[in-house]
Amino acid sequence: MEQYTGHFMQHLPYLRRYARALTGTSGRGDALVTQTLEWYLETESAQGLSRSALYRHLNQLQDEDSVPPSVAPYHPVESALMALDETDRRLYLLVNLEDLPVSDAAVVLGLAPEEAMERLTHARDRVRARLTATILIVEDDAIIAYDLAETVRGMGHVVCGNAATMDEALTLAAEHRPTLALMDIRLADGDNGLEVARELRAQRFLPVIFVTAFPDDLAKHGLEHLGPVIPKPFTRDQIEQAITRAVFMPQPEDARETAHPH
Repeated sequence: MEQYTGHFMQHLPYLRRYARALTGTSGRGDALVTQTLEWYLETESAQGLSRSALYRHLNQLQDEDSVPPSVAPYHPVESALMALDETDRRLYLLVNLEDLPVSDAAVVLGLAPEEAMERLTHARDRVRARLTATILIVEDDAIIAYDLAETVRGMGHVVCGNAATMDEALTLAAEHRPTLALMDIRLADGDNGLEVARELRAQRFLPVIFVTAFPDDLAKHGLEHLGPVIPKPFTRDQIEQAITRAVFMPQPEDARETAHPH
């Protein structure tokens, strides 16, 4: 019995990782692993099974659970995975998280290898598309706007347009529904990026990163809550880090309400 217990324990960290990703919570994931361990020790035919076979048993237990996977943290990556067909989601996790060869993941899920590869390609494309941000640039200096746009595109995201005034910014935002805005504070025609940000926030939640030579303006008006500030002159590394934090951080409650209105 000890040798079988030792065999299972070798797989335990991987099983826990997969089960937590499968269910969406550490508690439910660990409960599945505990049930799998009990089954493993009580069922003679289960002892000594490969990790792939244990993944398959975890899937069976999850299928028997009437509670759907949780998206409690609402992280964009988790949200993207939850949008997949359940088989595709499990396939993606087995290959990308658990590093299983596609052929082994296909066996776990009862798929033909060709179908598994086709479904994995489709799943990766869908996840990539959902994690690609659409970014609005609000900047009246053409050279700075160009530099910001090149940085955004270099990260694999999409620039939906550049606005130099408040009217242009609101028009582009309404047309393209961006997921993030890079916003100067002092704009053309005497417009103010703080007013643009407040208007966009009133219409719908839109994360804003202020890129400005006047970083103290937010504090002066008590508007630090509108978004983080990157002072000019900036580096591309600063912009990339700020965009990554904005795109991959869990969404706040008001963003969830906008994305999924009652």
